[in-house]
Amino acid sequence: MDFSDYAGERPSRARLFLAWMLRRPVDSAAALIAAGGVATILINALLLQSGPHPAPIFANKPAPHAVGHSLTAADAALPRARPADVVAAPLPSAQARPRAQIVADIQRELSKRGYYDGAPDGVYGARTDAAIRDFEQSAGLRASLEPSDALLASIARAPAKPKPAASTAPKKADPIANLLASDPRVMAVQRALSSYGYGQIKPTGVYDPETRTAIEQFERERKLPITGKVSDRLARELTALTGRPLD
Repeated sequence: MDFSDYAGERPSRARLFLAWMLRRPVDSAAALIAAGGVATILINALLLQSGPHPAPIFANKPAPHAVGHSLTAADAALPRARPADVVAAPLPSAQARPRAQIVADIQRELSKRGYYDGAPDGVYGARTDAAIRDFEQSAGLRASLEPSDALLASIARAPAKPKPAASTAPKKADPIANLLASDPRVMAVQRALSSYGYGQIKPTGVYDPETRTAIEQFERERKLPITGKVSDRLARELTALTGRPLD
Protein backbone atom coordinates (compact mmCIF):
# COMPACT_ATOMS: atom_id res chain seq x y z
CA MET A 1 0.00 0.00 0.00
CA ASP A 2 1.29 3.41 -0.94
CA PHE A 3 1.23 6.04 1.76
CA SER A 4 2.16 8.87 -0.64
CA ASP A 5 -1.45 10.08 -0.58
CA TYR A 6 -1.10 10.77 3.07
CA ALA A 7 2.09 12.75 2.86
CA GLY A 8 2.39 15.29 5.59
CA GLU A 9 -0.11 13.33 7.80
CA ARG A 10 0.87 10.90 10.53
CA PRO A 11 -0.78 7.51 9.80
CA SER A 12 -3.21 6.26 12.50
CA ARG A 13 -2.89 2.94 14.29
CA ALA A 14 -5.85 1.48 12.47
CA ARG A 15 -4.31 2.27 9.11
CA LEU A 16 -1.00 0.77 10.14
CA PHE A 17 -2.74 -2.42 11.41
CA LEU A 18 -4.73 -2.66 8.18
CA ALA A 19 -1.59 -2.21 6.13
CA TRP A 20 0.16 -4.96 8.10
CA MET A 21 -2.76 -7.35 7.56
CA LEU A 22 -2.78 -6.70 3.81
CA ARG A 23 0.95 -7.27 3.51
CA ARG A 24 0.76 -10.67 5.44
CA PRO A 25 -2.67 -12.14 4.76
CA VAL A 26 -1.83 -15.71 5.95
CA ASP A 27 -0.58 -14.60 9.34
CA SER A 28 -3.50 -12.23 9.68
CA ALA A 29 -6.05 -15.00 9.01
CA ALA A 30 -4.38 -17.33 11.53
CA ALA A 31 -4.37 -14.62 14.18
CA LEU A 32 -8.08 -13.90 13.59
CA ILE A 33 -8.97 -17.61 13.84
CA ALA A 34 -6.98 -18.01 17.07
CA ALA A 35 -8.57 -14.92 18.57
CA GLY A 36 -12.04 -16.18 17.66
CA GLY A 37 -11.35 -19.59 19.25
CA VAL A 38 -10.12 -18.00 22.49
CA ALA A 39 -13.16 -15.72 22.60
CA THR A 40 -15.51 -18.68 22.03
CA ILE A 41 -13.94 -20.67 24.88
CA LEU A 42 -14.15 -17.75 27.29
CA ILE A 43 -17.77 -16.98 26.42
CA ASN A 44 -18.76 -20.64 26.83
CA ALA A 45 -16.94 -20.99 30.15
CA LEU A 46 -18.11 -17.74 31.71
CA LEU A 47 -21.58 -17.16 30.31
CA LEU A 48 -23.07 -20.31 28.77
CA GLN A 49 -22.55 -22.89 31.59
CA SER A 50 -25.72 -23.78 33.60
CA GLY A 51 -23.70 -24.95 36.60
CA PRO A 52 -20.19 -24.81 38.00
CA HIS A 53 -17.56 -26.23 35.69
CA PRO A 54 -15.75 -29.34 37.01
CA ALA A 55 -12.40 -27.66 36.25
CA PRO A 56 -13.03 -23.89 36.25
CA ILE A 57 -10.44 -21.51 34.90
CA PHE A 58 -11.11 -18.93 37.60
CA ALA A 59 -12.01 -20.21 41.07
CA ASN A 60 -14.49 -17.48 41.85
CA LYS A 61 -16.49 -17.65 45.08
CA PRO A 62 -20.21 -16.95 44.86
CA ALA A 63 -21.12 -13.53 46.13
CA PRO A 64 -23.29 -13.44 49.25
CA HIS A 65 -26.94 -12.59 48.81
CA ALA A 66 -27.76 -8.98 49.18
CA VAL A 67 -30.15 -7.84 51.87
CA GLY A 68 -33.74 -8.28 50.71
CA HIS A 69 -32.78 -10.66 47.88
CA SER A 70 -35.19 -13.60 47.69
CA LEU A 71 -33.74 -17.09 47.39
CA THR A 72 -34.30 -18.98 44.17
CA ALA A 73 -35.37 -22.61 43.92
CA ALA A 74 -31.76 -23.66 43.28
CA ASP A 75 -30.62 -21.83 46.42
CA ALA A 76 -33.31 -23.49 48.53
CA ALA A 77 -32.27 -26.96 47.31
CA LEU A 78 -28.69 -26.52 48.51
CA PRO A 79 -27.96 -28.14 51.91
CA ARG A 80 -27.33 -25.75 54.75
CA ALA A 81 -24.53 -26.20 57.24
CA ARG A 82 -25.63 -27.09 60.74
CA PRO A 83 -24.51 -24.60 63.41
CA ALA A 84 -21.66 -25.94 65.50
CA ASP A 85 -23.27 -24.93 68.77
CA VAL A 86 -26.47 -26.93 68.19
CA VAL A 87 -26.14 -30.20 70.12
CA ALA A 88 -28.91 -32.76 70.41
CA ALA A 89 -30.17 -32.84 73.98
CA PRO A 90 -29.93 -36.33 75.56
CA LEU A 91 -33.18 -38.06 76.36
CA PRO A 92 -33.98 -38.22 80.06
CA SER A 93 -33.30 -41.68 81.42
CA ALA A 94 -35.69 -43.32 83.81
CA GLN A 95 -34.12 -43.60 87.27
CA ALA A 96 -34.69 -46.74 89.31
CA ARG A 97 -36.53 -46.26 92.59
CA PRO A 98 -34.71 -46.98 95.85
CA ARG A 99 -35.16 -50.51 97.17
CA ALA A 100 -36.46 -49.28 100.53
CA GLN A 101 -39.24 -47.32 98.83
CA ILE A 102 -40.31 -50.36 96.79
CA VAL A 103 -40.33 -52.54 99.91
CA ALA A 104 -42.40 -49.94 101.80
CA ASP A 105 -44.97 -49.81 98.98
CA ILE A 106 -45.15 -53.62 98.90
CA GLN A 107 -45.66 -53.73 102.66
CA ARG A 108 -48.43 -51.14 102.39
CA GLU A 109 -50.28 -53.05 99.66
CA LEU A 110 -49.86 -56.37 101.48
CA SER A 111 -51.23 -54.76 104.65
CA LYS A 112 -54.33 -53.55 102.77
CA ARG A 113 -55.04 -57.10 101.62
CA GLY A 114 -54.44 -58.82 104.96
CA TYR A 115 -51.07 -60.45 104.26
CA TYR A 116 -48.87 -58.15 106.35
CA ASP A 117 -49.50 -56.82 109.86
CA GLY A 118 -46.39 -54.70 110.42
CA ALA A 119 -45.45 -51.11 109.73
CA PRO A 120 -44.44 -50.10 106.17
CA ASP A 121 -40.86 -49.24 107.21
CA GLY A 122 -39.11 -50.33 103.99
CA VAL A 123 -37.04 -52.99 105.81
CA TYR A 124 -37.06 -56.40 104.13
CA GLY A 125 -37.15 -58.76 107.11
CA ALA A 126 -38.57 -62.16 107.95
CA ARG A 127 -42.11 -60.80 108.43
CA THR A 128 -42.10 -59.10 105.02
CA ASP A 129 -40.60 -62.17 103.36
CA ALA A 130 -43.27 -64.42 104.90
CA ALA A 131 -46.04 -62.05 103.77
CA ILE A 132 -44.70 -62.00 100.20
CA ARG A 133 -44.43 -65.80 100.09
CA ASP A 134 -47.92 -66.13 101.50
CA PHE A 135 -49.30 -63.81 98.81
CA GLU A 136 -47.42 -65.56 95.99
CA GLN A 137 -48.63 -68.97 97.15
CA SER A 138 -52.24 -67.74 97.37
CA ALA A 139 -52.06 -66.08 93.94
CA GLY A 140 -50.29 -69.04 92.31
CA LEU A 141 -47.27 -66.93 91.35
CA ARG A 142 -43.67 -67.98 91.00
CA ALA A 143 -41.45 -67.08 93.94
CA SER A 144 -39.61 -63.80 93.29
CA LEU A 145 -35.97 -63.31 94.20
CA GLU A 146 -36.11 -59.58 94.87
CA PRO A 147 -38.90 -57.07 95.66
CA SER A 148 -39.67 -55.14 92.48
CA ASP A 149 -42.23 -52.85 90.87
CA ALA A 150 -43.56 -55.84 88.94
CA LEU A 151 -44.33 -57.65 92.20
CA LEU A 152 -45.92 -54.46 93.54
CA ALA A 153 -48.18 -54.24 90.48
CA SER A 154 -49.27 -57.87 90.96
CA ILE A 155 -50.16 -57.21 94.59
CA ALA A 156 -52.07 -54.04 93.67
CA ARG A 157 -54.22 -56.00 91.19
CA ALA A 158 -54.94 -58.85 93.62
CA PRO A 159 -58.03 -58.98 95.84
CA ALA A 160 -57.92 -59.11 99.62
CA LYS A 161 -56.83 -62.25 101.38
CA PRO A 162 -59.78 -64.60 101.88
CA LYS A 163 -60.72 -64.90 105.50
CA PRO A 164 -61.21 -68.37 107.00
CA ALA A 165 -64.78 -69.32 107.72
CA ALA A 166 -65.71 -68.72 111.31
CA SER A 167 -66.74 -71.82 113.19
CA THR A 168 -70.03 -71.71 115.08
CA ALA A 169 -68.98 -74.45 117.49
CA PRO A 170 -67.81 -73.27 120.91
CA LYS A 171 -64.06 -73.28 121.33
CA LYS A 172 -62.50 -75.53 123.90
CA ALA A 173 -59.10 -75.32 125.43
CA ASP A 174 -56.83 -77.84 123.71
CA PRO A 175 -53.25 -78.02 125.01
CA ILE A 176 -52.17 -80.25 122.12
CA ALA A 177 -53.44 -77.70 119.62
CA ASN A 178 -51.56 -74.99 121.45
CA LEU A 179 -48.36 -77.00 121.11
CA LEU A 180 -48.99 -77.44 117.40
CA ALA A 181 -49.61 -73.74 116.83
CA SER A 182 -48.01 -72.28 113.72
CA ASP A 183 -44.46 -71.03 114.26
CA PRO A 184 -43.22 -68.30 111.84
CA ARG A 185 -39.65 -69.57 112.07
CA VAL A 186 -40.67 -73.14 111.25
CA MET A 187 -42.75 -71.80 108.34
CA ALA A 188 -39.75 -69.86 106.98
CA VAL A 189 -37.55 -72.99 107.23
CA GLN A 190 -40.19 -75.06 105.47
CA ARG A 191 -40.43 -72.53 102.61
CA ALA A 192 -36.68 -72.43 102.15
CA LEU A 193 -36.32 -76.22 102.19
CA SER A 194 -39.23 -76.70 99.79
CA SER A 195 -37.89 -74.03 97.37
CA TYR A 196 -34.56 -75.85 97.06
CA GLY A 197 -36.01 -79.34 96.64
CA TYR A 198 -35.62 -80.77 100.14
CA GLY A 199 -38.89 -82.70 100.27
CA GLN A 200 -42.49 -81.95 99.35
CA ILE A 201 -43.41 -80.08 102.52
CA LYS A 202 -46.05 -77.42 102.95
CA PRO A 203 -45.27 -74.16 104.81
CA THR A 204 -47.71 -74.77 107.66
CA GLY A 205 -45.48 -73.59 110.49
CA VAL A 206 -45.99 -76.92 112.27
CA TYR A 207 -42.94 -79.07 112.99
CA ASP A 208 -43.92 -82.48 111.63
CA PRO A 209 -42.08 -85.65 110.50
CA GLU A 210 -41.83 -84.39 106.90
CA THR A 211 -40.09 -81.23 108.13
CA ARG A 212 -37.69 -83.27 110.26
CA THR A 213 -36.80 -85.51 107.29
CA ALA A 214 -36.17 -82.48 105.06
CA ILE A 215 -33.92 -80.88 107.71
CA GLU A 216 -31.91 -84.09 108.09
CA GLN A 217 -31.45 -84.33 104.31
CA PHE A 218 -30.25 -80.72 104.20
CA GLU A 219 -27.84 -81.27 107.11
CA ARG A 220 -26.49 -84.43 105.48
CA GLU A 221 -25.75 -82.71 102.16
CA ARG A 222 -24.17 -79.69 103.88
CA LYS A 223 -22.03 -82.00 106.07
CA LEU A 224 -23.60 -80.69 109.28
CA PRO A 225 -24.40 -82.61 112.46
CA ILE A 226 -27.66 -84.44 111.74
CA THR A 227 -30.20 -83.26 114.31
CA GLY A 228 -33.40 -82.74 112.35
CA LYS A 229 -34.23 -79.72 114.50
CA VAL A 230 -34.93 -76.06 113.73
CA SER A 231 -31.79 -74.56 115.25
CA ASP A 232 -29.88 -71.31 114.97
CA ARG A 233 -27.19 -73.00 112.88
CA LEU A 234 -29.80 -74.34 110.49
CA ALA A 235 -31.26 -70.84 110.14
CA ARG A 236 -27.80 -69.40 109.36
CA GLU A 237 -27.09 -72.06 106.73
CA LEU A 238 -30.46 -71.51 105.03
CA THR A 239 -29.96 -67.74 105.09
CA ALA A 240 -26.57 -68.15 103.39
CA LEU A 241 -28.13 -70.45 100.80
CA THR A 242 -31.20 -68.38 99.95
CA GLY A 243 -29.80 -64.91 100.56
CA ARG A 244 -32.88 -63.98 102.59
CA PRO A 245 -33.31 -63.60 106.33
CA LEU A 246 -35.32 -66.27 108.09
CA ASP A 247 -35.79 -64.52 111.44
